[in-house]
Parts: sequence; structure tokens; C-alpha cells
Amino acid sequence: MGNTSVLTFTMTAYTVMENYKHGLFTLFLLLYLITLALNTLFIAVVHQNKELHQPMNVFSCMLSINEMYGTTALLPAVMAVLLSKTYEVSVKWCMAQVYFLHTYASAEFFILAVMGYDRYVAICYPLHYHSIMSYSKMSKLVALASLYPLILFALYYSLTLQLSFCGKLVPKLYCVNMELVKNSCTTVPYISIVGLILILVFVVPQVLMIVFSYIQIARVCRKLLRESQGSALKTCIPHLLSLLNYTIGSLFEIIQTRFDMTHVAAEARVFLSLYFIIIPSVANPVLYGLGTQIVRVYILRLFIRQKILPAKLKEALVRA
Repeated sequence: MGNTSVLTFTMTAYTVMENYKHGLFTLFLLLYLITLALNTLFIAVVHQNKELHQPMNVFSCMLSINEMYGTTALLPAVMAVLLSKTYEVSVKWCMAQVYFLHTYASAEFFILAVMGYDRYVAICYPLHYHSIMSYSKMSKLVALASLYPLILFALYYSLTLQLSFCGKLVPKLYCVNMELVKNSCTTVPYISIVGLILILVFVVPQVLMIVFSYIQIARVCRKLLRESQGSALKTCIPHLLSLLNYTIGSLFEIIQTRFDMTHVAAEARVFLSLYFIIIPSVANPVLYGLGTQIVRVYILRLFIRQKILPAKLKEALVRA
């Protein structure tokens, strides 16, 4: 990290929560525990049942791991600062949080793109699905989704580590790279340019993969009977909702970071800034757990003794 006289950053967004910070601390703690519980439950159910070791469930587990990673980088720090008197964090911690949150965001979108490709293969090539999405290919996609965001952002992050800071005000609940650039001692336009290029490198290939996948899915579904169309599209609903959730949250965050949002109520800005991590992290294990029949069946079996299972549930287990 470059030489700097600034040792801490003041997180000014916390001032709007001064009068109800203890209530918010409790809310954030509950959200954090719920996120950990839901995602851990989903991973445990998939891990314990070999019948669920399908590519889509494996990618869903990756999504859950990434969401626990993201919320752990965000909520404990938010709760700690919320109870402090000065709302300050060290420069070193702020720098670390930037890396954690940016790699979370990058990995989330990459995993969602891979899941879109999986749905494309499952619907467009159902008879060849297991040969195309082989264990070897699935492992490569898992490795790529895990390492690509970490390594690519690290290259950009090396530029951030060279910054020196003269400003110390961050108008957010957490640290992001653009706010560090704004607080640097000198104007560094090349970092912003590299940042925009990086966003394109991260986003464009994944967007193209998702758009291509769903165009092909739509073409195939047009040729199917109505009942088959419904069944095919039903398997895409959790992914589409997850993608929509994450996209909305990311747009909120990008708009707030890049544009002046002072005309929006401070409380609204606080909620929108947290959306991109909290809402997907709670919603996704529900969508892929309770929203998927076979996973839902195994979750019910985990909590209900086999001998008292209703007849319909037993039949579902046999079909699963």
C-alpha cells in the first residue's frame, strides 16, 4: 500500500441510523444467522444425498458458499461499526473488504452464467446432458468460477494497493474500490479506466452466455407441447429469479457509486446499497431448496421421520 497519512476512514452513511442503530444491529444479526443457516442447510442436504449430486445442484452449492463469503465480508463489519462511536474503520480493513466484496460480486455473476449454460444443455440437449455436463467438465467449470474472479480482480486490486490517501470520508456502510479512488491523494484516471474495462471483461462474456442460453431455450420450447414447455420453463424459474435479484441489486450499487444520489432519501440509499448481498443470500437457498421439488423432498425427509411421512411425500421420494 502506498504511503498515506490517513489511518482510518469515516463511514458517514451510519449517521442516518444513529437513533435506531441497536434495532438495526439486531436485524442485521438475525439476517446474518438466517443466511448462514439457510445456505448451510442447503449445502448439507445436497452433500448427504448422492441423488442430488447433479451439476445444477453443485453450482447452486457454489452460489451458497459465495453468498456466505459475501455476507461474512459485509454484515459482521457493519454490525461492529454500527455500535462504534466514531464510525471509523482502519485503512487496512477497508482495503481487505474491497477485495472480499468485489470478488463476491464477480463470482456471483460468473456462477449464475454457468448455471444458465447448464439449463441450456439440460433443455436443449436432454439426451446428451450427462455426456456434455460430465464430471470432468463440471469440475472445470467449478474451478473456473472459483478462480477467475479472484485472479482477475487481484490484477486490478494491485493498482489500488499502490494508492495513498488524503481524504477519509466514505459515504457508504462498507468500502468499495471507487470510494478509495475518490479519497486518493492524486487524480488517477487510469484506475477508473481500468475499472471500466474490468467490468466489461467480467460482465460481457457472462451476459452473452446467459442471453445465448435463454434464446436457445426459448427456441426449443416453442417446438414443445404446452405441457412440456411448462415443465422445461419451471426448471429455469429459480435461476431467472436469482439472476433478476442479483442484477437489480448490482444496478442499485453501480448507480449509487458512479452517480450523485443525494436527492434520494438517505434511508433508501442504505437499503439499496445492501440489497445486492442480503436479498440474494437469503432468497437463493429458498429458491433452489424449497423451490426445487427433489431438494424440497430431501429437506422434508431430514426433518420428518420416515414412518410419519404422508403418503404423497413417500410417493414423491420414490419418484425423486
